[in-house]
Amino acid sequence: MTTRTSTTPEPPPTHSDVERRQTLLELLERAYWMEIETVMSYLAASINPDGVRAAEVREALEGDVQEELGHARQFGERIKELWGVVPGSMAFRPSQAGLQPPEDQTDISSVIEGVIEAEREAIRHYREIIEFCDGFDWATQDMVIGILRDEERHLRLFEGFLREYRGGAGTR
Repeated sequence: MTTRTSTTPEPPPTHSDVERRQTLLELLERAYWMEIETVMSYLAASINPDGVRAAEVREALEGDVQEELGHARQFGERIKELWGVVPGSMAFRPSQAGLQPPEDQTDISSVIEGVIEAEREAIRHYREIIEFCDGFDWATQDMVIGILRDEERHLRLFEGFLREYRGGAGTR
């Protein structure tokens, strides 16, 4: 039996490529921040909009806040599992300009368009992570595939809202 003398845990052999693991941690950290920013923006968008037509959009966003927070937690936990450190608020840099509240709180189309833009960016980034993990980190890949499915569902819902608000016009 071999006795281990080091007190620092070593990564499993599948993560011995330090450079690749560092790149993955950077991708996961970006995903973590995207989810945190989405939570802030969706929270505002679930409160601010006015008008009868805004109720369904506010309600959908209110439900999405918890789901997006859960995604952020999953990304944070995976960062920690891969020997990374989940960043604190001082590292946050906002990037979702399209999700900022419109001046006219009855402008529901702007809110919906911002959500669509954010969901498409998340989907693009999560596909990048899934591709990067292929043959390297199946656990992370599997987790991100599940999150991707949620984001695709959100996108589809808000594309439907936008078609309705535009009187049936397409969004693609």
